[in-house]
Order: sequence, then structure tokens, then C-alpha cells
Amino acid sequence: MVETERLLDLPIDDFLVSLNSSRLGLSSEEARRRLEIYGYNEVARRKRRAAVVEFASHFRNPLVIILLFAGFISVFLGEVVNGGIIFSIVMFSVFLDFYQESKAEKAAEMLRGRVATTAMVLRDGVRREVRLSEIVPGDTVFLSAGDIVPADARVIEAKDFFVNQSALTGESFPVEKTVVDSGGKRGTITERGNYVFLGSSVVSGSATVVVVRTGSLTEYGKIAKRLVERYPETEYERGLRRFGFLIMEATFFLVLFVFFMNVLLKGQALQVEQSLLFAVALAVGLTPGGTGLLPPLLPAIFSVNTAISGQVLESLLFAVALAVGLTPELLPMILSLNLSKAALGMSKRSVIVKRLAAIQNFGSMDVLCTDKTGTLTENRVTLVFHVDFEGNEDEKVLLYSFLNSYYQTGLRSPLDEAILKHENLDVDARGYRKVDEVPFDFMRRRVSVVVDDVRGERLFITKGAPEEIIKVCSYCEFGGRIIDMTDDLKKRVEQKHIEFSSEGFRVLGISYKGVREEKRVYSVNDESELVFLGYVVFLDPPKETAKESLQLLSKAGIDLKILTGDNEIVTRKLCEQLGFKIKGIVLGSELLGMPDDALRVVVEEANVFARVTPQQKDRIINALKSNGHVVGFLGDGINDAPSLRMADVGISVDNAVDIAKESADIILLRNDLTVLVEGVLEGRKTFGNTMKYILMGTSSNFGNMFSAAGASLFLPFLPMAPVQILLNNLLYDLSESTIPTDNVDPEYTEKPKRWNISFIRRFMLLIGPISSIFDFLTFFIMLFVFAASESLFQTGWFIESLCTQALVIFIIRTSKTPSFKSKPSKPLLISTLAVVALAVIIPFTPLGELFGFEPPPLLFYIVLVGLIGAYLLLVEAIKKWFYKRYTMA
Repeated sequence: MVETERLLDLPIDDFLVSLNSSRLGLSSEEARRRLEIYGYNEVARRKRRAAVVEFASHFRNPLVIILLFAGFISVFLGEVVNGGIIFSIVMFSVFLDFYQESKAEKAAEMLRGRVATTAMVLRDGVRREVRLSEIVPGDTVFLSAGDIVPADARVIEAKDFFVNQSALTGESFPVEKTVVDSGGKRGTITERGNYVFLGSSVVSGSATVVVVRTGSLTEYGKIAKRLVERYPETEYERGLRRFGFLIMEATFFLVLFVFFMNVLLKGQALQVEQSLLFAVALAVGLTPGGTGLLPPLLPAIFSVNTAISGQVLESLLFAVALAVGLTPELLPMILSLNLSKAALGMSKRSVIVKRLAAIQNFGSMDVLCTDKTGTLTENRVTLVFHVDFEGNEDEKVLLYSFLNSYYQTGLRSPLDEAILKHENLDVDARGYRKVDEVPFDFMRRRVSVVVDDVRGERLFITKGAPEEIIKVCSYCEFGGRIIDMTDDLKKRVEQKHIEFSSEGFRVLGISYKGVREEKRVYSVNDESELVFLGYVVFLDPPKETAKESLQLLSKAGIDLKILTGDNEIVTRKLCEQLGFKIKGIVLGSELLGMPDDALRVVVEEANVFARVTPQQKDRIINALKSNGHVVGFLGDGINDAPSLRMADVGISVDNAVDIAKESADIILLRNDLTVLVEGVLEGRKTFGNTMKYILMGTSSNFGNMFSAAGASLFLPFLPMAPVQILLNNLLYDLSESTIPTDNVDPEYTEKPKRWNISFIRRFMLLIGPISSIFDFLTFFIMLFVFAASESLFQTGWFIESLCTQALVIFIIRTSKTPSFKSKPSKPLLISTLAVVALAVIIPFTPLGELFGFEPPPLLFYIVLVGLIGAYLLLVEAIKKWFYKRYTMA
């Protein structure tokens, strides 16, 4: 801190020398060297780990640790083959997870790179665009309205330079920064007038700054290092967490039950035998001369003890294998694949995802809040009239509006651009000299400039929202005469504004006053006793695709709410042109004293909010979220950044200001709601494919593991060996790994979908037992029809369980009946049938012998076809009954 204070007190040339920089900036070579020294300009950059380290991190999974422990125990006790099989399965599963997640991360990184924010930096004496993350201390950066301040930096040149540093200080009003510190030395460093901070945004003016601190060494980095890139938990992530707890609870109790029941019941006979041998040995030992009979008994006692230990180990391995079978360990990989596939699919539709976790919220979004300008209108504004309050054309109105737009240094709005490009404009700005300006803010909704004309007369010219301009006018100019602004005259002035607005025009008021007292700095307090001059009137026609977009949003179950700073008359006219049904209009003035409880009711009843400030937009979004909605916000301006962060999913456009793009989760490369709807549908497909895996895991897979647990209690042997269960689970996971590629029914994407744990629980309790019914039927057939040995029994059930739980995906993946009306994707079809084929032929291969399988007779396969057909038909029938009574949404 002391070092920074010292640098800010130095003369500019000495300051540059201290940083080993110059007014020509750094060389590219020096910038690369400093990047290696100081690191990337990010508060909390996730360091890219080596591939080996990343791969090793996947072994931290608790289930993987348990399996590795079981493998080591097996090897230690001499079961080398079983241990090797367990290790092989674990390695293959971890590699598959590592590979798929790495591919998903690379895809996400590539998409983020397409919308990376840059800054204009002086390198090698030439201005060039540089990514914010690659800016280093000593860099010379050029800033203008709408830019993000990329690092903590000292101002060396400035022109009417105002910044919003509320992210650091909480102060919402813009602060002026100058080359010379105006007296902040005795306060905190944030009060320094010649120092700007990472995370703040430029409201108006321009400046040249030299970077002093980057990344975590900045003031913002010191307080926010632990918060950067830690987004609030989304609804989707909360649902996954709750689902995980549900499965883990079921797994924990079932595994404990199976382990102890197997040890108690199956170990009981061995324990009786052990007790009898111990009693005999004790009797022999106590009998005089009987000690000579003890040696023949010792091998029998040792054999029984070994059998008990083996039984405990086998029960432990079986219980662990059940845990693996019950737990959806593939879910993280399925989720990563789903999100990356959706992100790539959305990019092809001109929608770039910056944060993968936001995709599901995009699909679940049921309310979209947006401004009308540029979204519902073309944002190609044309100046059509420049008139006095009576509607008579007035060149003075055009001249003064031009001077205001030309000399104001804030971010130029489309209205400013329309004034400056007006075809009938013939003004030489060189005849005027700018003195100062009072920047625009969203509370006053007006901007003022002070200029001297060729005669030396000083003019204070104010432009802004008509109602705000009228508030500060005491006079009115009409026919070359200045008259008092009486109440009757004020009504006539306001009436002309209403007339223009009712016809769909956008209107700005123009006012001025002559300034006798000459001074260098002017403020909001000088916006008083102005002379109302007239109106500049603009046409911003509706987009050709806007009507279609609104229909698509409504069809997709998304409720559109318009949040605009414009007046309600213009907004109402636009809604009429687009066929948008207004449920209710609420003005910003009505929200001022409205308590939050009342606002939560109002936001449900109204869908147009006019004359609202950025702070009021935040309140509206927060009220909608409190009512249980998933809220999206579409914005592109400086004032939209807080709302983009507040919403569940922030959406911006590629030509938005930097601060808006940085705050957004999703970027539209085309500012078109039809593109937005396409992105929403991709988000819903992502949710749908993830739910397919979850419903699979809680039905057939769960049923099969439940069957294994039940059968182990009455069979004289395990229904499936632990390594066979692990192989079954691995092959099943392979068949399910292509779910992210699957097609999703159009009906599923028609409405937003939300997590519904009770729906999942009902599905599990209804569909899961059906699988168990056919499993127990298979047990009966293997025991009493085929009189199967242990190995043949385990082989038969391995084939039946894997075939049924793999093929049932074609039933569960759709709510349609019959299921063949919904076509699966080719990858899912191929992977599923391949796994079924492998299950059928594996007993006839050397691998089958390794896993303890025995080739079944031909009759078994005939019976198998009947069992699978009956199972799928019954699931189809129950599914039809289920979806008639319950829905996911």
C-alpha cells in the first residue's frame, strides 16, 4: 500500500521510470517477460494442472478409493486374479471419465475464447487489442465510455473521465478521475482522484492509464480473491446434490444390511462348526494324555478360521460391488458431456456459453426480462423531427441537440448517433469550444454540456428524458421569445410529448441557458432555471422478426417482461404493433415506496415496467426469483451489468459494452430473440438427456442391485461374484455414455423443466421393482429348470440383468407410448446393442473363463428372449400409466 501511495505521488515521468515503462508503452517481448513474472491478470485463475496430475485427481472419488482398497486386500489374501480385475476396471473407468471431462473442458475454453474481453493497449508504440488476462504492470491502456478498467492503474491523461467503482466501494454514483489527485491522499486509496481500480467501469469521458497492479495484487483482488468464479449454486446443481444424497442414503443402508446379513447368516454354519471343533479340542486338551490327539485337529480348526475370514472378505467385496452398482458414478461425466455438447450446439446457433453451469438455467428459464430497444426494435434509430413544443420545425433545436451529443463524452446512445448522422445537419463544431460537461446518470436521465460559441457567449445545454427536462425548466422559448413556464404552458409542452409517444416515436427534450458566471467546473446543481427549447423525435421501428420471436417465447412457456427506461406511451404503442398482450403496466415512480411483499405480487400481474431505473430492475428480478421463477435478463448497456449478475442467467449480445459482456453467462452473436429461443431449447435437451440417465439409475439399475442384495440372503452362494458385478456395471456405463448424443422429443422441450425429486422417487419405487420381479423369475428358472451350478447361475443372471437394464433405455428415454414412436440417436442405439451382444458372447470367450462364467445352453437364450420381451412390455405399460398421473415439471 505504501509503495502504491508513493508511486501515485511521483511526477508522471518519474512514475513511468519507476515502472520501467514509457509513454510509448511496453515492447511485446517485455510484456511476455512480465507476464511470466506477475502471472495472468485474473483475481483467481484456475491453474492448468499437468495431465498426469489431472488424471490422478480422479482417484479421489470415495468409491474408487474403496475399490482400490478392496483390490489390495484381494491381492494380499492371495486372490491375485480378482485383484487384477478390480484394478483394471477402476483404471478403465477413471480413464474414460478423465478423457471425456478433458474434452468437455477444452470445448468450453474454446467457446469462452470467442467472446474474450479485450482492452486497447500501447505495445511497441502501436495501439492493439490485448486480452484483459494478458495485461501486465507498466502497460499503457486507453479507456473510454463502456470499458472495464482492466487493472489498478494511474491516470496520466483524462478528459471528463467518470468511472463507476461501486464494485469496490459500494458508491453507486460516478466518480471523476483526473491526472492530478484532488485531495484523496489523507483518506483511503479508493479516494485517490488519479487512481482507477480493476472491476470498475467507465461511465463517460476518456483516459490514458498506466497499470500499477494486476490480478490478486489489485485492491479488488485483495477482497474478492476467494469469490471470483465461485458462482451461486444453480437450481440444477441443487437438484443434483439432493439426488446424490438420496442415492447415497439408499446405498449406505442397503450395503450395510447386505454385508451384515451375509456375515451373520452364511457365517453361522461355519461358526457352529468352529465352536464344535473348539469344544472338542478343549476336551482333548483337558483329558489326561489327550494332548497327543491335538495335532490332527489343528488343520481342521485352521481351515474353518480361514473359511470364516474368506466369507467376511467375500461379503465385503460383494457389498462394495453393490455400492458401485447402485451409485451413478457416471453422472459427473454424463453431465460434462451434456453441457459441452449443448454449448457446442448452441454456438452453431450463434449463442456462446461462457459458463457451462448456466446452460440448464437457460433451459429452465420461465421468465425473461428485457429492454425493448434493440431486442423488440431494430435499434436503427432515425431522427425524423426537430420541433418546438407546438410541433413547428426549429433548426435551433437541431443545432443544440447536435452540440450536446457531439461534446458529451459518455457512451453514445443510438439516439446520439441518429442526431450526429442526421442528413439535413450543417453544423461546424469548430465554431464552438467545450468547457465542461455534467455526465448522464440513470437517476437524472439527462446530460449537460457547457460550450463557448464564436462570440464568446457561454451556453449550458441539457438533453434528456422530456419529463426530467421539464422539471428543471423555468422558461420556454417560442417564436424567438422567451416566456415563463406557467402551469398551462407546461401542460401544453407535456401534451406534445404524449402525442409523439402515442404514435410510437421516441422523444428527447432539449433545453439551455446562457451562463454569465464563468467557471471551469459545472455540476448537477447548475441544471436549473433552464429554457425549454423543443423536442427531437426519433423513429425506432419494430424488428421484422420480433412478432415471431414473441410467439416462439410464448410457445416455449417463457413469460416475457419488458423493463424499460422509456415511457409507458411509447412502450404501449410498440406492444400494439407486435401483438404483445399487456397484462399490466407499472411505472418506476410507483415502485419507489412499494414494499417487497407487495412487489412480489405486482411482478406476477404486470408484464411491462416503464420509466424504471437500474436499481428498480434489480428489485423486479429479485422479486421474480423470490416467487420461484428461473429468471433470465437480456441487456447490453452499462446500466444492465448489475441485473445481469442478479438474474439466474445473464444474457448479453456481442456488440454490448465490455462490462455487460463480462457480467453475462451467455452471449448472443445475433441480437435476435429467435436465436435466444433456439438456445433455450438446447438447454432443455441437456436437462432431458441428464434426466434419462438419472431415471435409468433409479429404476432398472437400482432394481438389479436390489435383486442381488435380496438373493444373497437365501442362496447358498452369491448370485453374482463381486468382479462380475463390477464388469456388469462397467459395460452398463459404456452403453449409457452415449446418452448425451440422444434425440429429445419435441414435446419435452415445449415447456421449462425443473428438478422434481418426488417424481424421481415415485419413478424409482414403481419401475425398479419390475426389474426385480424378472430377476427373481430368472433365479427360479436357473435353479429349478436348469439346475444350475454356481457358475452357470451367475452367468445366466449376469446376461439377463445386463440385457434388461441396457435395453430398457429405449423405453425410459421417452414418455411416448409405444416407445418406437421416438427414435434414439445412432450412437445410443449402437452402444446399447453392442453391449448386449458382448454380454451374450462373453461366456464363450477366454475373458468369460477369467471372470468365472460358464457357457449357458441354447435353451437359456430362448428363455432369455421371452424374459426380455415380457419385461420391456410390462415397463411400457406401467410407464404409460405413470405419465398419465405424474409430470416432471
